[in-house]
Amino acid sequence: MEKELPPIEIPSDSLSEDALKGVIDNFVQREGTDYGAEEIHYETKIRQVQRQIEKGDVVIVFDPNSESVHLVTKHEFRKLQISANA
Repeated sequence: MEKELPPIEIPSDSLSEDALKGVIDNFVQREGTDYGAEEIHYETKIRQVQRQIEKGDVVIVFDPNSESVHLVTKHEFRKLQISANA
């Protein structure tokens, strides 16, 4: 059995503007539209995710095992790295 490869952080500034928008858009669409008691507009959610990436609270991650891209919190990324290296 092959050992799984650790996730790779992709710096947001290494992506084109269109690619970054696509990653954010895909994430927001997958998250759905149920945000609790108050509905959040799609454009607002896009801006919120963009700010979280800019602040470094959320990182773009490439998973070489599934060949997919995800947005995760910095804390979640650290946990993924630890479990992949265990």
